[in-house]
Amino acid sequence: MNFSLHHVVREPKVKKDKNPLLLLLHGYGSNEEDLFSFANELPDEYYVISARAPYDLMYNSFAWYAINFDADENKFSDIEEAQSSRVLIATFIDEVVANYAIDENDVTLIGFSQGSILSYAVALSYPQKVQRVVAMSGYLNTDMADKKYTRNDFSNLKIFASHGTVDQVIPVDWARNSIPKIKALGIAIVYKEYPVGHGVAPQNFSDLKNWLQA
Repeated sequence: MNFSLHHVVREPKVKKDKNPLLLLLHGYGSNEEDLFSFANELPDEYYVISARAPYDLMYNSFAWYAINFDADENKFSDIEEAQSSRVLIATFIDEVVANYAIDENDVTLIGFSQGSILSYAVALSYPQKVQRVVAMSGYLNTDMADKKYTRNDFSNLKIFASHGTVDQVIPVDWARNSIPKIKALGIAIVYKEYPVGHGVAPQNFSDLKNWLQA
């Protein structure tokens, strides 16, 4: 079968009829091998699948959407590309559920940076496809979600969000400002901060594993 997204797979070490899925979504300018480097540290019962973003930046680096700068050096995201990637990820979830022994009711997105921003958009748009989100070093941009996302049922959705307090790429305030908006939708969220920049602290990784297993 041709999949919508190129990906790498770590099969579960403990196989059942259907296993839960951890779908890893990397950041801007990275690739599927980045987050996959800690796949073996993740719980044994999961399929761990790391997807490559669709937009090629050359030199083995990829993006879920373009980030542009105006004359005043203000950054802005290409919302149309982000929405297109959101649909692509949703399609990809259906494809992996159909082709691997994955429990469609036990799907977790783990996103870093741009992958985290997309994880939020996918979960808000298709909460029937995603039960949990780990959003590291990202923020909520509702422009990337389906226009009717506020009508969705989020009662089964849980989020673990984390951010570095000295993040120089995505300011920590952007993450902090996302939390009340997520809570207002009735979504259960745990939010933690770590004294690091734009990266994943060892304590962050430990906390997300504990959250997954709880």
